[in-house]
Amino acid sequence: MPLKALALNATLKTSDAEDASSTDRMIGLIAEAMSAHGVVTEVLRLADFNVKPGVTSDEGAGDDWPDIRAKVLDADILLMATPIWLGQPSSVCKRALERMDAFLEETDEEGRMVSYGRVAAIAVVGNEDGAHHVSAELFQALNDVGFTIPANAVAYWVGEAMGSTNFVDLDKVPKVVTKAIDMLARNTVHLAGLLKAQQYPGEGN
Repeated sequence: MPLKALALNATLKTSDAEDASSTDRMIGLIAEAMSAHGVVTEVLRLADFNVKPGVTSDEGAGDDWPDIRAKVLDADILLMATPIWLGQPSSVCKRALERMDAFLEETDEEGRMVSYGRVAAIAVVGNEDGAHHVSAELFQALNDVGFTIPANAVAYWVGEAMGSTNFVDLDKVPKVVTKAIDMLARNTVHLAGLLKAQQYPGEGN
């Protein structure tokens, strides 16, 4: 059975925005690279949904997170993709991470979080600095809630300080970015396959 990936696009733009999303472009490149390894990727743009604030898996009427959560847990790979705003992951990205905090208390009969056995990778785009800071925040948060992080599982692009060019505006993707995308795809798919074949041991094993 082929591996499945879910990409959560944490751009602040909804799908009907007039401006193209740099985050969406980066996701497309990573999805294409993973497809070469037989992975099918579904993309959700979080700004299109009503993800309520909170730290539970269901915050009541009108909350779209339960359906998104189901897709997260149905996938073998989670790609968290965010722009940089004020040197931070987007507010939309942070809200999704806060909702995954519920995984800490949601365990199976052997004490494993519901997210165990799933692999997470990161995509970051923005201008000026901050890609390392943002990826470090996301890696720590995703690991806290049970995801496994492969080696070199981040691809990013940042423009020059005070510049006006966005990733989506580039005529050609730099080789160093393409190399990072290929490494992310290769390592992430490899680790996801291993964990799908053999889950982590539970309590008492």
